[in-house]
Amino acid sequence: MKHLLFIFLCLPVLMYSQDDLLDEIDTNPPENQFAEAAFKGLKIVNFESTKLVAEKEFTLIVSHRFGSVENGFDSFFGLDDAVTRLNFVYGISDAINIGVSRSSFQKIYEVSGKYRLFRQQENGFPFTIVGFNAILINTALDKDNLPLIEFKHRIGYTAQVLISRKVDTNFSVQLAPTFFHDNYVLIDEQDNSQFALGFGGRYKLGKRWSLNADYGWHLNRASNSPFKNPLSIGVDLETGGHVFQMHFTNAQPMNTNGFLGQGSGDWTDGTFYFGFNLSRVF
Repeated sequence: MKHLLFIFLCLPVLMYSQDDLLDEIDTNPPENQFAEAAFKGLKIVNFESTKLVAEKEFTLIVSHRFGSVENGFDSFFGLDDAVTRLNFVYGISDAINIGVSRSSFQKIYEVSGKYRLFRQQENGFPFTIVGFNAILINTALDKDNLPLIEFKHRIGYTAQVLISRKVDTNFSVQLAPTFFHDNYVLIDEQDNSQFALGFGGRYKLGKRWSLNADYGWHLNRASNSPFKNPLSIGVDLETGGHVFQMHFTNAQPMNTNGFLGQGSGDWTDGTFYFGFNLSRVF
């Protein structure tokens, strides 16, 4: 009887304490929640995205660009003039990646580093900021055509700041100020050091599908240059351990220096290219 009386007397206190704890849960949400999956692929289309490979994770990206579709069946809608890039990326940590790639366009080899500086937080820092740097070697430059060519002329550099924001569950945007330098340029009037501003975005269409697009605004292109600013649009399909990206673009090169500095297609006259990026995580 004494025990029942004790429980009866303590019950209001226990109920009040429980309500107090529930109130704390409701009014104090977890802090430092980071925005996740602004982009599902390591690239938006041509431009790098702010996504990184996880620590100790190895990813292979196979990128393919067919030739221009304008020639129709004569080149089987570009199949005969396709170029391929193999890119191997490893996560040293969740915030630092290294990559090695080889592209059949100008037989370019590239070594790159990608590193996260800041992450978007709910009720905190509004952006994810990632740095990207690369060194490339153009092995296709021919001594027969360029007898004075030296190894230093084959080298190019890339430096980018990738700034993204996941606006809501479905929509993400990115800005990409870019500096790139080629020790050899095809146009005499073109500065070796070049600047561009990239814009990109992703809109989620369903659980596994999204619409992606990016555009590169070259800021100091030579007035007599035949090359164009790259505009690309496509879709992402996420299936299990890989992301499959299908797109159309007016730039066939896939390295940053290439699609920004040597994109030769023009949407207005039908010279654009179909391509895909396939990412596989190991």
